[in-house]
Amino acid sequence: MATTTELRIDEAAALLSRTPSTLNALLRGLPDTWARGNEGKDTWSPFDIVGHLICGERTDWMPRIRTILDHGESQPFHPFDRFAQAKETQNKTLEQLLDDFAHLRAQNLAALKALNLQPKDLERRGTHPAFGSVTLSQLLATWATHDLTHLHQLSRVMAHQYHDAVGPWSAYLGVLHCNGHSAP
Repeated sequence: MATTTELRIDEAAALLSRTPSTLNALLRGLPDTWARGNEGKDTWSPFDIVGHLICGERTDWMPRIRTILDHGESQPFHPFDRFAQAKETQNKTLEQLLDDFAHLRAQNLAALKALNLQPKDLERRGTHPAFGSVTLSQLLATWATHDLTHLHQLSRVMAHQYHDAVGPWSAYLGVLHCNGHSAP
């Protein structure tokens, strides 16, 4: 099967709509050893990952879409604080984060649908603070791929908790040998 290179909004939205239930099914009710375990110093736990996704829902995806539609390249995107979850998640439980994420994602997907974007809209450009000119299509594709990146990260972090416990089977468990594909 060939790689899909053309973004289809309905297909991206279908993927984005599943992330909250995927996280909920995997994480809700787990003991803190799973929810708060990480891969060592300066790495993220599942709790941190969900917090990061919430911050993206609040300050990244839809605000940037609106910036492109309202201002084009004349107004750069506000920089995204990739570590804002440290403050945003204080005194919250993982269950609260899962609920917050599901609520925010549903709101954002409804807002995206309400925009009734047309194929010509996907070619519109905005200005990323580090990358320069980007298209709305690239932003939407990144939103979906960002979810998948963090689902990948989540499985790697959780598998790490049994890194030593699996003994010699480690040789057959690729997730234990993955170095990751993005900074935390």
